[in-house]
Amino acid sequence: MPQRPTRREVLAIGTATLAALSLPRTAGATTDGALQPYASYWFPDSLPSGSPAPGVVWHSLAAWRPEGDADLPFNRATVPLAARFTPPPVNATARAGQARVSALAAFAHTSGNPSQGSRTADHYALTHWAYLDELVFWGGSSGEGLILAPNAPVVDAAHRNGVPVLGTVFLPPVAYGGQLRWTEDLVRRGADGGFPLADKLIQVARAYGFDGWFLNAETGGGDARLGADMRDFVTYLRANGQGLRVTWYDAMAVSGDISWQNELNDHNSPFFRAADSMFLNFGWSRAGLAASAERAGRLGRSPYALWAGVDVEAHGWDTPVDWDAVVPADGPHTVSYGFYRPEWTWTSLPEGGRSPAAFHARDDRFWSGEGLDPAAPPSGPWRAPAASVADRSTLTALPFATSFNTGHGTAWYDKGKRVSDAAWNHLGLQDRLPGRRWVVRTAGARPTVGFDFTDAWRGGGSLLVEGALTAAATVELYTARLPLSGATAVELAHRADAGSAAVRVELAVALEPGSFQYVPAGTLPAGGRGWATVRLRVGALLRGRAGATVHALGVRLTAQGGGPVRWRLGALAVHDAAPPAPARPGAVRVTASHRAGDGTAALRLAWGAARAPVRHYELHQVLPGGGRRFLGGTCGHAYYVAALRRTAMEAATRVEVRAVDELYASSAPASVEFRW
Repeated sequence: MPQRPTRREVLAIGTATLAALSLPRTAGATTDGALQPYASYWFPDSLPSGSPAPGVVWHSLAAWRPEGDADLPFNRATVPLAARFTPPPVNATARAGQARVSALAAFAHTSGNPSQGSRTADHYALTHWAYLDELVFWGGSSGEGLILAPNAPVVDAAHRNGVPVLGTVFLPPVAYGGQLRWTEDLVRRGADGGFPLADKLIQVARAYGFDGWFLNAETGGGDARLGADMRDFVTYLRANGQGLRVTWYDAMAVSGDISWQNELNDHNSPFFRAADSMFLNFGWSRAGLAASAERAGRLGRSPYALWAGVDVEAHGWDTPVDWDAVVPADGPHTVSYGFYRPEWTWTSLPEGGRSPAAFHARDDRFWSGEGLDPAAPPSGPWRAPAASVADRSTLTALPFATSFNTGHGTAWYDKGKRVSDAAWNHLGLQDRLPGRRWVVRTAGARPTVGFDFTDAWRGGGSLLVEGALTAAATVELYTARLPLSGATAVELAHRADAGSAAVRVELAVALEPGSFQYVPAGTLPAGGRGWATVRLRVGALLRGRAGATVHALGVRLTAQGGGPVRWRLGALAVHDAAPPAPARPGAVRVTASHRAGDGTAALRLAWGAARAPVRHYELHQVLPGGGRRFLGGTCGHAYYVAALRRTAMEAATRVEVRAVDELYASSAPASVEFRW
C-alpha cells in the first residue's frame, strides 16, 4: 500500500499500527479494560515472539470459537443488507451501470477499537453510502493482528444503505514486520485438501454478520508453490463462502513473489478469476487500465470489477489523478476505482476545529465536489464521485423515517429535548440520509445546506438551511420508489431559529422523476418559537394520484420579505397506517460489572430480541424522581455501559431497554436493577 513510512520511521515505530498511523487518538475512546468490548483482530495461527504492547491482546484465528468469544454479542451486526436501486442520474456526466467505488477506510486503530462506539463525537462518521459499492474495514499490523472483523456499528450503517462491508486480511511486507510463516499459516491445507483458515474466515463473517474479505498478501519470500496455494485458497474461500464477497489486492503474483502489477495481466489474472473483484495497485497507467478492461472482458468478467487504486490518505481532494484514464468524460468508463483512506476528511481536520459539522462539510466536498451540488459538479482537478458515479437509494418501502442523525453528536435529543449532555458516536444509530448533497433549485441566492449539531429533534443533529433566500428554493432530499396510496401521510418536525425571517414551508413530492408538486406545510413565524410538527395527508391532498410512485422528496422554502432564513428540519417520516408499537424486549440481565471509585460502574448488559420489526434498542437510566438519562443505543441485543453514574446515593439503579421501530416509536421497557 502507498504512503508508507520511511525506513527511519519504521525503525522508530517498530510494530505500531501501520494502517492507522494518521488516525487521531480521541478522548473517551477507552474505559475499563476488563469489560470494554473491542472489535476483533487475529493472527492466522502462530503468534509473534515476545510480548504484546500494552493494550494489545494477541489472538489466533485458528483457535477462535464463536462460543468462546465473550465479545461476540457486542460485535455482531444485525441489520440485513438492504436492496437498492439506481435512480436517473442527477447530472449528465454520472453513468448508471458503469464505474463504481470501493473504499478502504480505517475507522480506528486495530487494537482498542470499541465495539459499539465511544464517548466522543470526534469520529469518522461516513455517510456517503450512495456512491459506494463496497467498504473495506481497513487496518492490521504485525504487532497487533493481521485479520480484522468490522465492528457492528459500521456494518449496520452500511447495510441500512445497501453497502456490503468486507473484513481485512493484511499480510504485511517484511519491512513492516511481516513474516512469511503467517502467509503459510493462512493457506495451510487440511487433511481433506481444504483450507481450515478459509473455513474460519467464513465462520467469522457469518457469526459477525458482514459480507466478505479483502485479501492483501504483501509478505515477500514466497515461491510458485505458495502462489498456487494462495490461488486455491481464494477459490476455496469464494466457492465455500456461498455469497460472501472476496476482493483481491494486486500484490502477490502467481509466482509467489510480491510484484505489484498495476494492471490485470498474466501475473495476477488467476487471482482475479478466483475472486469477485481486484483492487489494482496505485501505479496504473491509462494504457494499462484500457488493457486491463479488455482482458477482463476476454475472461468473461466486467471491467468494473477492477478497482483502480486512488490514494487519498495524504492529500485528499488535492491528490492528482488521471480521471479520464478511469472514468472518461466523453466515453464509457474504463474500470471502477477504489479510494485508499478517504477518512482523510476526518484525520486532516485541524486541531481546534475538530467538530462534527466541520467534518461533514469536508466530507460533503470530497464526495460531491467543491460546489456541494451534484446536479452541477465542478470541472476542476478533483472529480468527485458525484460527477461520475450514479448514486443509489434504498427507499423502496414504507414506513420510512429519518431524524438526520449522522451517527455521532455532542448530545442526544428526544422530541426536541436534550436528554444527555455526553458526546457520543455509534454508526449503527445513523439514519438513512440524503444521498445527493446538496441539490438546490432556486432562481435566487443559493442557501447553505448541511448537518448541524447545535440542536436536534431526535438523535444528535438536524438538517440546517440558512442564507438570504431571495427566491423560493427547493431542497431535494431523497430519491425513492415509494408507493403512494390514499392513506399515505408525511410528518415533519421543523423550526425557525432566532434571527430567521418567517419561512413558508412546502413538501416537495415528485411523482415523475424531476417534476415536483408542492404541498403546503405551514409558515413558521420570524424569530423562532421552538419545534413545530405537522402531519400532511399527502395521498389525499394529491387527488387522483393514489397508486402512483413517489420518486423524490424534498422541501420548498420561501422567506417572507426575502430572508435571511435559518430553518432546520429535525425529522421526516412517510407512512400509511401507523404500525402498532414494537414489542417489549426480552428479559434484561447484567452479564458483568465493575464498580469504579468515582461513583460509576461499567456494565455489560444483554436482553432477548423483541419481535420484529425493530430498528434499534435504546437504553436509559431511571433517575430518582422518575426522570430518565439516555445511556446509548445499539442494533444488537447486548450493550456496554461505560460509566453508569450513581445518583443521590441510591441503593440500586434501574436501567431500561426499549425497542424502537422505523418510525421511532418505542416499546414498553424491559428493565434490570444494578445494586451498588
